[in-house]
Amino acid sequence: MNLSENLIQFLSKSPTAWHAVETVKNILAENGYSELKEYEKWKIEPGHAYFVKRNDSSIIAFEIPEKGFAPFMAAAAHTDSPSFRIKPHPEMKGSGCVRINTEGYGGMLCAPWFDRPLSCAGRLMVKTENGFESRLFKSDQDLFLIPSLAIHMNRTANDNASLNKQKDLMPLFTLDSEEKLSLYDVIAEEAGIEPDSILDSDLLLYVREEPRVWGAKKEFISAGHLDDLYCAWGLTQGMIQSENTNAIKVLALFDNEEVGSLTKQGAYSTFFYDTLKRIFISLGKDEEDFLMALSESFLVSADNAHAVHPNYPEKMDPINQPKMNGGIVIKFNGNQKYTSDAYSASVMRRVCEKAEVPVQEFVNRSDSAGGSTLGNLSNVQVSLNAVDIGLAQLAMHSCYETAGLKDGEYLVKAMKCYYESAIHRNDGQTELI
Repeated sequence: MNLSENLIQFLSKSPTAWHAVETVKNILAENGYSELKEYEKWKIEPGHAYFVKRNDSSIIAFEIPEKGFAPFMAAAAHTDSPSFRIKPHPEMKGSGCVRINTEGYGGMLCAPWFDRPLSCAGRLMVKTENGFESRLFKSDQDLFLIPSLAIHMNRTANDNASLNKQKDLMPLFTLDSEEKLSLYDVIAEEAGIEPDSILDSDLLLYVREEPRVWGAKKEFISAGHLDDLYCAWGLTQGMIQSENTNAIKVLALFDNEEVGSLTKQGAYSTFFYDTLKRIFISLGKDEEDFLMALSESFLVSADNAHAVHPNYPEKMDPINQPKMNGGIVIKFNGNQKYTSDAYSASVMRRVCEKAEVPVQEFVNRSDSAGGSTLGNLSNVQVSLNAVDIGLAQLAMHSCYETAGLKDGEYLVKAMKCYYESAIHRNDGQTELI
């Protein structure tokens, strides 16, 4: 399987954060990583690799070198994407139809959701004899569609129309009839369980259109969830392809970045700190050993960047305009919304130089505010030298996004090189060894 086929398969299997973590978990297990549980004591051995999950929607993997305890070479991305979350008791009847009551998750582009076959995926809490269990669920049916209002009834539809999520964006489910059909009835039948065995659910809409490679030279990839599963896939591939090193390799994939990361499984939580701390406890080191190791550790925060839009080049900084298939994008912000500074960017530049991967830069226009991402939030809990990077893409936060296919190869090569490196600092000198 080549990289593009591998990427498409990864994206197709991962319509929600829970599915993305399950996909990564299976990749790690196939490559010799053992699962640890947060509620059990850890027995970690040099030369072995492990992973731990939280909420089944965030995962941290790490590999211990033969030398044992060492500084960390870490990288992070996120597993969630903007979507519509299905509310409890979702059926809404009216005008001879049944619609599904939803609410927005994250800051999405709404217009692309119209007139597309949709379905739902997430997790179900299913009754057992003495309690309940969590089950992944992904419907493979075209269940919903959000119909546009005809231009004849809305002559200003193409004139910067505003959309109301409670009125305009409710997906059509079925026609109202004497047969009382609930969403849980359909889900339960597909899942092979009884409807009344479902205690609760976390379900999101996803578009049914599969990822596609396209363009005159097959240079683009379009899919749902490229922000940020493209980076999550690239970091994972870089880690499993890398050889042994003198550092502890760490891969952290967090949920809930799109809503601020302020959850028990988000980048702002203690999950990252708890995991790193338990590694050093299990290896028999003291607090000072841990702090010394952190001083020579590093974090790559990977979350996609905006590519210059061919129809709106004026929306970008006049000079720094990342292009699709132009290589790794290092992201800067004068107000520290990103972690990149001269030191951390230089580390990433040397890594990319060593991997023979091109580098480009992103900064916002000086009159435009930008968002933040994982790096500065996780650094509240674990202070590390860190750089924010991404892959250049169009239509960020659409339900179907576009990026360069070559950039995925660049990211895998760069992260493989990164994970095979370690940082040594001495009197102002920094070496990648």
